[in-house]
Amino acid sequence: MRTRRGPTRAELEAARDRLLPDVLPGPDDPPLRVLFSGINPGLVSAYTGHHFARPGNRFWPALHAAGFTPRLLAPAEQGLLPPLGLGITNVAPRATARADELTDDELRAGGRRLVDLVGRLRPSWLAVVGVVAYRTAFAEPRAAVGKQDRAIGSTQIWVLPNPSGLNAHYTPATIAAAFAELHGYISD
Repeated sequence: MRTRRGPTRAELEAARDRLLPDVLPGPDDPPLRVLFSGINPGLVSAYTGHHFARPGNRFWPALHAAGFTPRLLAPAEQGLLPPLGLGITNVAPRATARADELTDDELRAGGRRLVDLVGRLRPSWLAVVGVVAYRTAFAEPRAAVGKQDRAIGSTQIWVLPNPSGLNAHYTPATIAAAFAELHGYISD
């Protein structure tokens, strides 16, 4: 008898367009140091209810390798982030199989939503994981990975590479190094 390891195609398709709740601090959590913003939830994330949940996504390993978490967390442990001063949201809330299914209008609307969310939460840093999405969402066509000149109030912005396994331009090591650069910058 074979044990099923993941959701079926039909289950993933049923998750399309679902909204995934943000991982944000509660009243007993420390101030938000970094709010990580993905581009949008993938279908596996929408199906499981956990951010960066697709097998092969390098977010959780990079977060740990950079020193943000004391151990490698599984997506189902995302609730352990707020006590560490970390949170997760997305530029665009709609779940899709690939980020390129989003329209520029959705990304621009997501940029406005992020500005509002950051204005309310006032994290020290907004870290957008996906430079192409950041460029569109914030009308910054020349933005590159790293610290941005732009800020939202007192919140500084850092752009990280997209940790999706579909992003072949970055290896797990180079993604971890980009996350570590941010961690080192905010730890100084």
